[in-house]
Amino acid sequence: MSADGVLAQLAAGAATLSGWELAAVVLGVAYLLLAVRESLWCWYAAFISTAIFLWLFWQVGLLMESALQVYYLGMALYGWHQWRGGASGAAQQSLPISVWPLQRHILAIASVLLASAASGALLARHTDAVLPYVDSFTTWGSILTTWMVARKLLENWLYWLVIDSVSIYLYLERGLFLTAALFAVYLVIVVFGYRRWHQHYRLQCASA
Repeated sequence: MSADGVLAQLAAGAATLSGWELAAVVLGVAYLLLAVRESLWCWYAAFISTAIFLWLFWQVGLLMESALQVYYLGMALYGWHQWRGGASGAAQQSLPISVWPLQRHILAIASVLLASAASGALLARHTDAVLPYVDSFTTWGSILTTWMVARKLLENWLYWLVIDSVSIYLYLERGLFLTAALFAVYLVIVVFGYRRWHQHYRLQCASA
């Protein structure tokens, strides 16, 4: 598609944006900015934004993305509990930033790719899901990476760079233009998030 065609499509989509999508986008940005600051409030924003996105994705036929939002709702509660300090109820800083060894990353990435291939094949054969393999990849990748955020694993930001980039294509394809713009903003925030968490991690190691 030409540049003029893309701009025309964006303009047409902008005219049909819903207030619900706008609310979900604003809360999504708030979630990520608060997560960068390691604020417990990020999980409140995540929960409400996720509930809205669940309905939106179901309406446009992204079945895996819609199912993913159910998981996100649970992870918002789990992340809130973990950042509060778990069962102890201690301050959120009690959960330190940690990193994974290379072997665990290889296993995690391989697992996401295999799960994406399996669910993509099932969706392609038994449902009318749109872009089943891409939808599956962003779903399984997000499942893993959201858990990494809840556990404060530093590398979550690097995983989000890949997942959010693929998600932009997926959402543009389905006409969710404001959501695609949200994920473009996410890419910028993710870079700053990684830098901030990396600095905190280094200070954490130095004071250990």
